[in-house]
Amino acid sequence: MCDEVIQPSDEPESLDSDRPKDECGVFGVFGADEEVARLTYFGLFALQHRGQESAGIAVTDGRELFIHKRMGLVTQVFDEQVLSSLNGIAAIGHTRYSTTGSSVVRNAQPVVAETPEGPIAVAHNGNLLNTLELRCMLESEGVQFETTNDSEVIAKLIAHRMRGDLGRAVCQAMAELHGAYSLTILTPDTLIGVRDPHGLRPLCLGRLPSGSLVLSSETCGLHVVGAEFQREIEPGEVVVIDGNGMREMQGAPSPRKSLCVFEFIYLARPDSNMYGRSLHLSRRRMGQELAAEKPVHGGQIVIPVPDTGTPAAIGFAEASRIPFAEGMIKSRYIHRTFIQPDQRMRSLGARMKYTPLREVLAGKSVVMVDDSIVRGTTTGKIVKMLFEAGASEVHVRITSPPIKWPCFYGIDMAERNQLIAHRMTVREIEEHIGATSLGYLSLPGLMRAIGLPREKFCTACLSGEYPIELPQDLRLSKLALEPEPA
Repeated sequence: MCDEVIQPSDEPESLDSDRPKDECGVFGVFGADEEVARLTYFGLFALQHRGQESAGIAVTDGRELFIHKRMGLVTQVFDEQVLSSLNGIAAIGHTRYSTTGSSVVRNAQPVVAETPEGPIAVAHNGNLLNTLELRCMLESEGVQFETTNDSEVIAKLIAHRMRGDLGRAVCQAMAELHGAYSLTILTPDTLIGVRDPHGLRPLCLGRLPSGSLVLSSETCGLHVVGAEFQREIEPGEVVVIDGNGMREMQGAPSPRKSLCVFEFIYLARPDSNMYGRSLHLSRRRMGQELAAEKPVHGGQIVIPVPDTGTPAAIGFAEASRIPFAEGMIKSRYIHRTFIQPDQRMRSLGARMKYTPLREVLAGKSVVMVDDSIVRGTTTGKIVKMLFEAGASEVHVRITSPPIKWPCFYGIDMAERNQLIAHRMTVREIEEHIGATSLGYLSLPGLMRAIGLPREKFCTACLSGEYPIELPQDLRLSKLALEPEPA
């Protein structure tokens, strides 16, 4: 088994493949008087944007763990009958986009492992860098695996280190884990939240009116269940919640905070807050900064690529004094499906998702605001649609700096040679997507919009500066260490 390389998901290209893929969402609640499975369901529903491949909930009644997980959206995996059967005092949940391990039901989460003190269930957001090394070590010590994902490695490592105290076992495991992880962990009587020492992936704590505690990847997961935000889980922190309340410990030292900057640009919901900042307002300021850095003279309307480009487009319109308008309608019902798209569906691509409004666009010089360009495929199709709908000019403005390096920490972007900004200059990308002009927000402009120092973020995909050292085999396999384009 140790000769096998655990590969990322190799699913067919989706209808929205030209974006960073949302990672995963985790949730947890402890409360003997709460409908914990139902609360977890609503929390996962609010976190659905973070992953649409599979969903699962594990519940404890104080003695045993019960788990239900399937492929599909949260609303497809759970119904009233299933939720009514999941009674207990605590629960964790997960909604998945695969980064390590293929998209099959055996890789759905939460993952369960057996310990001498009973079962544990683990839900994981992030990506390990030393998955294969840890798996080989555990297999050499007699541990058996059922899946191909790094999340099972985490669960089995914690279980293998379990010697009576779960909190201590988690801390021991953290010393061996390298990479990005936010975890919710469930035992028959305890809920645990864990965040990696760099804080690459988000995790926060909330409190229900009853006093019960809730863990969620984003604050939007707290709001939907009526929980009040308490604080973010700190990098390297472990919080242990049981019938006696909550205790905190530093599971591993934190060298620096490195929250993924793409949480602010695109990944998190705009109604969430991180680092005490409103993501909606931050994205609006990105648009304002973009208008100052890359103005469009003669533009007549500013339109977003819905929905993620909307706050920035509003900000761009405010700063440029060019009217904001809806130029495209997005289908709200394009989600991951079990029906494999055929070649005709692939060729339709963006047309299945976006419909241009001819009455708004005809004869206009259009400023189109979006959050990112990864491969350049979808952006070019949208630009073409806008011209076909009668736009006289299409000026593309992007609220992230050019993405030139791949992510190793849980966002499925692409290998480096697939990133269009690595292969082409801005002028060449402009020609490739057929835009009248193209402008990106600078990294200093992005930081001004957020209002926090760059040192608090991982900007690796934009700067090439990775906060956690990358193993050489990963660098060679994904970075494709080629010279920079002239």
